[in-house]
Amino acid sequence: MSEIIHYNQCPVCGSANISSVLQAKDFTASNETFTIFECHSCTFRFTQDVPGATSIAPYYKAESYISHTDSTKGLINRLYHSVRKLTIRQKCKLVKKVTGRGKGNMLDVGAGTGVFVKAMLENGWQVTGLEPDAEARKVAKEVYGATLSSIEDFYHLPDNSFDAITLWHVLEHVHDLKGYMAKLKSLLKESGRLIIAVPNYTSGDAAVYKEFWAAYDVPRHLYHFSPQSMQKLVEESGLRILQYKPMWFDSFYVSMLSSKYKSGKTSLPGAFFYGLKSNFRALGDKKRCSSVIYVTGK
Repeated sequence: MSEIIHYNQCPVCGSANISSVLQAKDFTASNETFTIFECHSCTFRFTQDVPGATSIAPYYKAESYISHTDSTKGLINRLYHSVRKLTIRQKCKLVKKVTGRGKGNMLDVGAGTGVFVKAMLENGWQVTGLEPDAEARKVAKEVYGATLSSIEDFYHLPDNSFDAITLWHVLEHVHDLKGYMAKLKSLLKESGRLIIAVPNYTSGDAAVYKEFWAAYDVPRHLYHFSPQSMQKLVEESGLRILQYKPMWFDSFYVSMLSSKYKSGKTSLPGAFFYGLKSNFRALGDKKRCSSVIYVTGK
């Protein structure tokens, strides 16, 4: 029998003041519908009645799940690959800038097919990449020459080891949320930086597409963060947010997927318009961006 997780209180702040806010469909693998709850104390959202860690794997087995397959089939995936080269360079620069180091020791959690790991290795960093999916690790080795380890190694890594730890759209997938945050803090050197990028359900594109917003990505996305709830999680983990950084391209990519989910086909003009509108809203406040990078430290 598959394990199902039902929450009676908020996974972040522990409040029982939670209720259903919308239902979202899994457009990637199963076509099942899941209910999303919100905590009215800290604004954290989470997918209710999700498969447990031992039974969620089938929901990742889809060719369209690009972070695991590196697929270039379809217009959206091709556009994703075109933009990825630029975003990888930006991520490398960000790590160097926020750590103040040209070289160092980095951990990338949820490394996918290893593209970012390879880039940081080429920049002279010592990199440990962890990825739960065996097929993604195989692609990383065969295509990019990046050797990734199983995610099972995470809790066995030595404390105070890393100048930088990165999670690019990973934390929303982690079942052991509080345990992960505690371990991430312990792995970080005193002057190190933990960089977490997650979708932001308070963004303009999320408001437009509502239950069709692709970044809900149920049930793979167990959690749905607002800047307020991320701040609560970070502070409860004994860390602090040092900077907020925007991910400008995400609003366009997410809008393209969302338009497809909503109408059955991708509307490039509409996706571009709503992506641009979402970014325009975020110009004066990066915490309103479609996805936000949280640079944290001890």
